[in-house]
Amino acid sequence: MHQPRVLCIPNFSEGRRIGTINALARAVRRVRGVVLLDQHTDPDHHRTVLTFAGPPAPVAEAAFEAAKVASRQIDLREHQGGHPRIGATDVIPLVPLGGLSMRHCVTLARALGRRIGSGLRIPVFLYEEAASRPERRRLESLRRGGLDGLSRRMAKDSIWRPDFGPNRLHPSAGATVVGARPPLIAFNVNLASGDLGAACEIAERIRASGGGLPGVKALGVELASRGLVQVSTNVTDFHGSPLHRVFLAVKEEAAKKGILIESSELVGLIPVEAMAQVAEHQLQLEQFSLDRILEVRLERLLSARSGTQGEAAE
Repeated sequence: MHQPRVLCIPNFSEGRRIGTINALARAVRRVRGVVLLDQHTDPDHHRTVLTFAGPPAPVAEAAFEAAKVASRQIDLREHQGGHPRIGATDVIPLVPLGGLSMRHCVTLARALGRRIGSGLRIPVFLYEEAASRPERRRLESLRRGGLDGLSRRMAKDSIWRPDFGPNRLHPSAGATVVGARPPLIAFNVNLASGDLGAACEIAERIRASGGGLPGVKALGVELASRGLVQVSTNVTDFHGSPLHRVFLAVKEEAAKKGILIESSELVGLIPVEAMAQVAEHQLQLEQFSLDRILEVRLERLLSARSGTQGEAAE
């Protein structure tokens, strides 16, 4: 049987200084019981995303240690990058795995937020399932207006007092958002164009808030080092909006502007079910299910056999 675990995907506002990026990864690796699954660094976004998993307490410890490194080595006053951000450790999502309840992740997020607020003196806002107020449930609401916008709201409106930590931004580390949520897929489509305005228009057309695809958030980003622009998306419901549909929507909108697709990329990891959706659609497979995937079938059979043997042993 699967052990209850937590998946943690913190986003850090650093994508260029290799020493700091390595220090963030080391902080995670040092915590016993935690496995660093993926590291994605983008110099144009000026952002690094770590993906790690393990039992709840060690995962929270690893997230705190990495946030501590970020607070010491990242200065937002010197930061310029394509991705929206309000903190050195910008956001820390916690995702339940292996039968762990969302409620457990919410409790973990609150404890982690409290520790960051008091231990690092950084204001912490809770979001998604852990949000304390409906106005702060969505990450984009917290990022609205950037650091300056958040600072003004904190100073003028009690609704925007942080859940933990001081009621002012940290001079260099800004603020941090911590929460619990279901899995999402960070999926980016790179356009063979340098027209940032076109990327922003395409993003507006395909995202849910603009009347586009359900469960899709999107924005246009410049990739200056490559001379390209990107439609960067978060797919929060890959059942309602499979990746092939997101890709085709970007492709169709780009074609209207005479723009071709250069490539696409994943940030972090993707559920096997989401990739199976793409394969089923692209290959027009008949009678396809996850059970047709070798590793999935093997894992299910071994788990069933282990459970039967366990019952017999008792």
